[in-house]
Amino acid sequence: MTPSFLSLSISPAILTVILLVISNVFMTFAWYGHLKLSQSGISTNWPLIVVILFSWGIALLEYLCQVPANRMGFEGNGGPYSLMQLKVMQEVITLVVFVIFSAMAFEGFELRWNHYLAGLLLIGAVYLVFMK
Repeated sequence: MTPSFLSLSISPAILTVILLVISNVFMTFAWYGHLKLSQSGISTNWPLIVVILFSWGIALLEYLCQVPANRMGFEGNGGPYSLMQLKVMQEVITLVVFVIFSAMAFEGFELRWNHYLAGLLLIGAVYLVFMK
């Protein structure tokens, strides 16, 4: 069931993926953005509790996208995806967003052969989980 404020003539399958991508952008910033802020000197002197609350605030934005995505995407609520499909999609999206963020934010971030192989195995996992 798609919330009325999200129904933009987009299928629940595609809207679920879009919301999962957006939520993962926020999640990646919440989990790793504080490292970049510290590295750049912005949050170096922040007490840990401030860093935690800052990240928690960003994570709230993540949940505002992730929860509706899972609710509308789950077949038990009339969506197109099984619980396992939602989880595997979430993990693959998380890693893709993480790689893009890390490559843009952190100097020296590099992908090696084993990372590429892991990516291929993830593609295999997606294939297997969506197999009928």
